[in-house]
Order: sequence, then C-alpha cells, then structure tokens
Amino acid sequence: MSAVAAGSFSGAFRWAFARDLRLSWRHPGETMLMVAFFVLVASLFPLGVGAEPQLLQRIGPGVIWVCALLAAFLSLPALFAGDYADGTLEQMLLSPHPMSGWVSGKIAAHWMASGIPLTLLSPFLALQYGLDAGTLTILACALALGTPLLSLLGAACAALTLGARGAGMLLALLALPLFVPVLIFGAGAAEAQSSGLSPSPHLSLLGAGLIVGAMALPAAACVAIRIALD
Repeated sequence: MSAVAAGSFSGAFRWAFARDLRLSWRHPGETMLMVAFFVLVASLFPLGVGAEPQLLQRIGPGVIWVCALLAAFLSLPALFAGDYADGTLEQMLLSPHPMSGWVSGKIAAHWMASGIPLTLLSPFLALQYGLDAGTLTILACALALGTPLLSLLGAACAALTLGARGAGMLLALLALPLFVPVLIFGAGAAEAQSSGLSPSPHLSLLGAGLIVGAMALPAAACVAIRIALD
C-alpha cells in the first residue's frame, strides 16, 4: 500500500480492489461454494414444484432472485473478518490513505467475486423456468443493479458485527431484512416484463438505491470498523 500516493482515494481503492481479487483467485473455494449453491438450489426448484410451464414462468424470477440473494449472503462473513482476525484492518487504519478508499475497494472486489458470477449465470439458470428472451435480459439487468447494492448493504452489516459473539447469526438478522426491498424490486422488474408491463420503475428504483448506497454505505462501514477496532 505504500506504493500509492498518500491521501489518494483512487490509489487506496485500486490497491484494496486488486488485493482482494488476488486473494479470491488464490483461494477460490468460497466463490465456488457460492456459485455451486446458486446453481444447485435454482436447479432443484423445478424438480420440486413440477414441470407445469405456467407455474415455472410465474415463480422463476422470484426463485432466481432468492437464490442469488442467499448465495451472495454466504460470502459476506469473510468480507472483513479475516483481515480483522489477523490484524490487517488495524494496519490499514494506520496507513496514510483514506479509509473510505480501501473499504470501497474491498466492497467492489466482493461484488466482482460474487455479484458478477451470479449475474452471468442467472439467464442460463432461468431457462429452466421457460422465461422468454426479454425477461431473461431484464432479470440479468436487475441483478447487475441489485447485486452491488447487496454487497454495499452486506458490507455495512458485516462491519457492524466484527468481533461480536455469534457474528454469523447477528449478520443474518441485520442483513437479510435490508435485502428484502432489493429482492422485491429486482424480481418485480422481471415479473413486470413477463406480464407485458414496463420494468422501468423497478429498475429505476434499484438504480436510485445503488446510487444512494454507493454514497452512504461505505462511510457507514468505515464508522463501524473504527468502532470495532477501538
């Protein structure tokens, strides 16, 4: 981190982003587990509810979104916990670089490692539900807007639970209720498209939430990390 200019948000962002992506690449087990969970659960639903086309088309967007949400949640506990446990977070905090830069970089790397695979896989898994091409496109667009918001919300909640006893359960209690609006608007966009309605209101709300979250949630995560390290 000393190689980037002191006080540079962009330098701290790039350093943390590249570092966490390298760690994900060297230790792909967590990402593979998340992807396997997403694929298996989304593929098992059609077997469990039957092969009625109308039923599958009706539940398809919601099922894909629920599976993506739960899969993204699986990777949240490790977002800050490993660096907190080995003292890396304290060293980052003592560096001359803005805390918001490297926190934002870690969140972006988490989305790259979790949100992008889920977004890319979603249209292929949704084919099992008989969704048309337009609905598949809107589903992928909604996930492209919604998954970074899930990472932002999850990062703030993960930072709040650092060092807490029963952090995993506490994280679930904090994060999952906050994920519900993202789930509603994300699944609603694809359902509106499949019903012949415009998905624009749902996508607009997801985009607005992403903008607000990108401005506010990294700062909230920074405050929570400072509290955990004090």
